[in-house]
Amino acid sequence: MLIDPHAHMIARTTDDYEAMARAGIVAVIEPAFWLGQLRTNVGSFIDYFSTISGFERFRAGQFGIRHYCTIGLNPKEANNEALAEAVLDVLPRYLAKEGVVALGEIGYDEQTALEDKALRAQIALARQFELPIMIHTPHRDKKRGTTRTMDVLEECGADPARCVIDHNNEETVAEVLERGYWCAFTIYPSTKMGNERLAAIVAQYGPERLIVDSACDWGVSDPLAVPKSARLMASRGIPAEVIHQVCYANALAVYGLNGEMREQDWLAPPPIDQRNLYSGNSVLRGQAPRIDAAADSDVIS
Repeated sequence: MLIDPHAHMIARTTDDYEAMARAGIVAVIEPAFWLGQLRTNVGSFIDYFSTISGFERFRAGQFGIRHYCTIGLNPKEANNEALAEAVLDVLPRYLAKEGVVALGEIGYDEQTALEDKALRAQIALARQFELPIMIHTPHRDKKRGTTRTMDVLEECGADPARCVIDHNNEETVAEVLERGYWCAFTIYPSTKMGNERLAAIVAQYGPERLIVDSACDWGVSDPLAVPKSARLMASRGIPAEVIHQVCYANALAVYGLNGEMREQDWLAPPPIDQRNLYSGNSVLRGQAPRIDAAADSDVIS
């Protein structure tokens, strides 16, 4: 069994869900982020947060994947101050929703003063709602930005054991682990971190607080990055228990802290019945519905 704890599934197809389930992925976590284009009003965020905590959760379940999400204002859109303040005002209505396992992804993009302001405000919200935090580290000036992020987390009283620092690379991993944070790696085909480099890091540092994810989105990315990384590590002689820890157990340990993500959710899942509806809408597009043998014949709407 595998978990992909960072996957922007709203940008993916149902074929991806089916392929992920066949590859052994039992659960995904969808972090709130930008859409490739900056939003211009708070209503866009409200609809987006509602979708990733609502219909997307339903859609994933209809293809055999348990879906959870994180809610937050991403750093890229924190630089519109008036809009950022409006989004921060509506965040609390989503942070206690079913299936929300953390506040995120938050952090820095260009490391501006407004990004810093939004980061600190959301750390306070995470502490108020007793949520873990998912951190987005900047793609540029990553080492300095990662150190600065951890400094701010500690200034704001965040517990490193409840914070996942994501998008790490060879320059950042040692400090992140030394300071007690969970250290996540997004496995991209051409950028960020490849699975060959990941295997070398796991071999060097061991599995303690390391997490593997795909961060698959609307760009060139791979929703099967976690199972492919697991297979590569196995081929390199990394023990099965280590692979299990970095591709499953560690993600469950930190994102299960608020009780919304439980192993029982996929060990004893409800049977799939694709005749079911979400607000009157179906995942069916003319195909014969998948109906598991134990599925109730009642249609839920």
